[in-house]
Amino acid sequence: MTDSISISPASPFGAVAEGIEAIVAGVPVSRERPAREPGEAAHALARKASARAAALSGTLALPPGLLGMLTVLPDLVAIWRIQAQMVADIAGLYGRDMQLTRTHMLYCLFRHAASHVTRDFAVRAGQRFVIHQLSSGALRSVLTSIGITVTQRIAGTAASRWLPLIGAAAVAAYAYYDTLQVAKTAIRMLEAPASDVQP
Repeated sequence: MTDSISISPASPFGAVAEGIEAIVAGVPVSRERPAREPGEAAHALARKASARAAALSGTLALPPGLLGMLTVLPDLVAIWRIQAQMVADIAGLYGRDMQLTRTHMLYCLFRHAASHVTRDFAVRAGQRFVIHQLSSGALRSVLTSIGITVTQRIAGTAASRWLPLIGAAAVAAYAYYDTLQVAKTAIRMLEAPASDVQP
């Protein structure tokens, strides 16, 4: 379904970009069927996924110091997996799961955190979302840009890993908030008339 993309993990953002690429390489299969009231069902599903992400992230942030720093990337990848499945499930509730592409997934996962990057391939035109399908080269560039943005955010919050209980609570709260933002983006996209995907 996707081309293999070579991103050098030599730098921290390279490792983050590789983690993101692994998540979006295959869009998860929705576990949900179309709902009579998809908006309500999507918000309930988002709250459950957010609570799950917060519990996981808070637990992984408990080890103090250097050990805690070693859990940062696994934590991010685990949260992105939860969020990607949530986006696929929300699409299933709207009866649109077969329309999701890796570009849709990138847009939903990172629009709130890296809007300066996602606006290059996803725009709202009136009531419709127009999402341009990314070539391998363009995807590599987007992944690198998102990797840099996410790595800068990690560096800004690294101190929380040195304060076990307070840090874990802060990390859990952020994971909850971040997952809700992903859900809001997915719901907005899916409530619009069918998204266009352009080559």
